[in-house]
Amino acid sequence: MPEIFVCNASDLGEGNVKVVAVDDREIGVIRHKGQCYAYLNRCPHQGGPACEGVRMPKVEAVLNEERQFFGHRFSDTEDHIVCPWHGYEFNLDTGNCIGDAALRLKRYDVVERQDSLYVVL
Repeated sequence: MPEIFVCNASDLGEGNVKVVAVDDREIGVIRHKGQCYAYLNRCPHQGGPACEGVRMPKVEAVLNEERQFFGHRFSDTEDHIVCPWHGYEFNLDTGNCIGDAALRLKRYDVVERQDSLYVVL
């Protein structure tokens, strides 16, 4: 499978995104908590630049012992990408849409080799 050079690995700092043009598409490479993720930079909802949105922990409901709502907290284990156009949220690890199981971001593998990052098409 072909690999596309993205950038030097050291040039993509924690929390940063690098968008690369590949033929007729854009692919966003995100470094988050030391890992690199790559997705088609197109929200399946209405085509917004999903990879350029905010990355934040999942917001979870907190329930008391009677299972009544007690408040909210941020997850320690799950992070989301929020599309900047309409706020659609996607699981950063899987690309699955949080509010609509029929939607998901197209994911690409990322390879790091000799201080270079590549996206596998």
